[in-house]
Amino acid sequence: MVTEIQLPSAVSRVWSRPVGWFLDHVLYRTIVAGKSNVPAAGPVVFAANHISFLDGPVMFGASPRPMHILVKKEMFTGFLGSVLRGSGQIPVDRSGDRTALHVGTKLLDAGRCVGILPEGTRGSGSAENISNGVAWLALNSGATVIPVAILGTRQGDEHRDHIPKLRRKLHVSFGEPITVKRRKGEPGRVSMDRAAAEIREALAGHVQDAIRATGQGLPLEPAPGEPTSQHRHTAVAGTPADHP
Repeated sequence: MVTEIQLPSAVSRVWSRPVGWFLDHVLYRTIVAGKSNVPAAGPVVFAANHISFLDGPVMFGASPRPMHILVKKEMFTGFLGSVLRGSGQIPVDRSGDRTALHVGTKLLDAGRCVGILPEGTRGSGSAENISNGVAWLALNSGATVIPVAILGTRQGDEHRDHIPKLRRKLHVSFGEPITVKRRKGEPGRVSMDRAAAEIREALAGHVQDAIRATGQGLPLEPAPGEPTSQHRHTAVAGTPADHP
């Protein structure tokens, strides 16, 4: 249960941060830009585009500050579940339960950082559509939002379940901070939709800026129902949403 998640101890940070660094800089070649845009203290919501199941771990390893990432609860089983719990990640019940968002708010109120991939599912990563969960967190905590562009974890027409070859060059770019606030007299739902639109615009724009700066494009999206080139002979079922 999400309510059983506890903040990671100093010991858990000691091992989880080096593991993230190892993933980014030994298993893969991750180029990180924009670290100076991340506030050195205070609550931060990292909002990243989503193209691969590696996006969360890669962002975790690249960030100058430790974070708690919202991850679908189905991942919290076996050894992987132990790793996720031990590193302080937040399981999300995709049935509509908001417990994960409340846990995220408590973490932000404590001055911590929360990571979210608000597109919800692995796709093209253009951030054309995002959920309101990221806006809910930002509005209810007053946290700074940092748009994060992740490129290279999936390329060309690689399938959404594709595992990138080791030592591939990846890119993580932290964008300029933004702040969203409720306006006086504005209905809550209107505030939420406006904040989500502002974050979506900032994230989508930052992704395009990162593409121009790195020369690394977004993956291609196959036509609905059409398998990718490496799966022409074996249809692969679509993956469920990874994040809220």
